Amino acid sequence: MFSAHEIERLSQEFETKTPQEIVQWAVGEYSPNLAMSSSFQTQSMPLLHIVSQTGRDVTVFFLDTGYHFWETLMFREQIALEWNLNVFDLRRDPRWDVFVLQNIRKLPVDDPNLCCYLHKVQPMQKALQGVKAWISGIRRDQTETRAHAKILELQDDGLLKVNPLLNWKKTDVENYMKDHALPSHPLLEKGYRSVGCAPCTIAIGADDDERAGRWAGRGKTECGLHTEMFKKKKLSEIQREFNLEIK
Repeated sequence: MFSAHEIERLSQEFETKTPQEIVQWAVGEYSPNLAMSSSFQTQSMPLLHIVSQTGRDVTVFFLDTGYHFWETLMFREQIALEWNLNVFDLRRDPRWDVFVLQNIRKLPVDDPNLCCYLHKVQPMQKALQGVKAWISGIRRDQTETRAHAKILELQDDGLLKVNPLLNWKKTDVENYMKDHALPSHPLLEKGYRSVGCAPCTIAIGADDDERAGRWAGRGKTECGLHTEMFKKKKLSEIQREFNLEIK
């Protein structure tokens, strides 16, 4: 629909636009071939709310890894029902089931990158094959990798990644939550300021970086959805990287 040059120009223009304006543009240009991803943690609430207010039935992808806190699953059900969201759960390829079940406890600890690939990256890659635009809730202030992201990012396969909240800070999230009286993830009050899978998430102190509780002590800050790993779509590439075999 748009050339790479046009996407680059629009991305620069959107640096001064609000998330609401960016979402409305994406919905207008790409719906119904549009989806968003959400982890349903507290930081996810503003973007989910903005999308829910567009009046369009945007599919919301939720990565059901099998490792989530029970509170996350219940919160997802609550928000999906109350906000009338079209939530679609994504799960790992069944071909990995035997391997994962044999390593169910040690996989997240011993090889979190492989665990994230199997439970997040590969399922999202497959789900996005029939989608033209993907709305993501990443912000530049979250990690070093995200600090270099653009509001519009055209992928090699033609998929357009849209990051409406990219310029927001933590205070912007908090202010939007307060202004719209949005609910918080039930684990927030227990010190879980960024919530992922249970084996890879810990509670943190009030003065810690909000993502300090994710993969603590493992030298990892990203699951792979927003890194070079996401571009590796050939199974042979993953087999070589992780020294795996799959029938």
